[in-house]
Amino acid sequence: MSKIIYSGIQPSGVMTLGNYIGAVKNWRLMQDDPDHRCIYMLADLHTITVRQNPQDLHDNAMRFMALCLAMGIDKDRSILYMQSHVHEHCELAWLLNCYTYVGEMNRMTQFKDKSAKHADNINMGLMDYPVLMAADILLFGTHCVPVGIDQVQHVEIARDIATRVNNLYGDVFVVPEGVMTKVGAKIMSLQDPTSKMSKSDPTPNAVVSVLDTPETIVKKFKKAVTDSDTQIAYDPISKPGVSNLLTILAAATDRSVEATAADCRHMRYGDLKLATADAVIEMLRPFRERYDRLIADPAYLHEVAAFGAGRAREIAAPILRRFKQAIGFVLPRAD
Repeated sequence: MSKIIYSGIQPSGVMTLGNYIGAVKNWRLMQDDPDHRCIYMLADLHTITVRQNPQDLHDNAMRFMALCLAMGIDKDRSILYMQSHVHEHCELAWLLNCYTYVGEMNRMTQFKDKSAKHADNINMGLMDYPVLMAADILLFGTHCVPVGIDQVQHVEIARDIATRVNNLYGDVFVVPEGVMTKVGAKIMSLQDPTSKMSKSDPTPNAVVSVLDTPETIVKKFKKAVTDSDTQIAYDPISKPGVSNLLTILAAATDRSVEATAADCRHMRYGDLKLATADAVIEMLRPFRERYDRLIADPAYLHEVAAFGAGRAREIAAPILRRFKQAIGFVLPRAD
């Protein structure tokens, strides 16, 4: 039986280089494995923990759908859908809330970080979204969740909730495993290489969008922060800026960081920046051409979204029903 791989991305702001290298690139590679069944979600329900302009929320979801398809996510080999199109997510999240402890939510580090950034809108969704994320994962019998370093805690809470439910009611949920990607799991800001590249970063030169022009990409990499000496080596603690460039270059050229660092050890910093920019431009070039065609055809994007949601519900609905039956709910009879 194929292992179910589940992952999601929030369709807010721009899709960054970090989003592509850390997530979508690996999505494309995983769908080629015959032992995997891949389910990929545009997590639009998660985006509204931060206040959104309605038109932007709509347009960003369509843009991310077009980008995922342009980057090689195959609607037939993978399931690609919008989270808000599958109502089972919200229903399961409420049920799981009743099996999650307040203390567990209080310990979630991202709630503290996001509360500090959005002090004027510390809403319950901001605290509770790890339970929705657990629902996302458990709703599909997920075996593996590809994660970056900052998402490991969320997979752990999903495992804890699944185990708690199973101990009470039997084998209701598959207990998922978090799987770290080897290269590019966390791409850092070009201006503050000790912080993750974030679409919400207020510094324009810190973030590379996958839709940036080649000229803009070169400009941003030329201004990337390195350090005060001249040695090129992979050392994320002592040389975070240089290490970030090497990580990006390695991911863009499909090579190991170690081999990339060895090849670049005699370069000057300026040469490394340009080599990284050129590699990123070439990596993104075919995606941009396909994206331009797709975003001009909203009817097709809606068709893909509906197709993906239908396939997702075929898996999600029976799992939700099984959990409700285990709890003791009176289930509606089929007509």
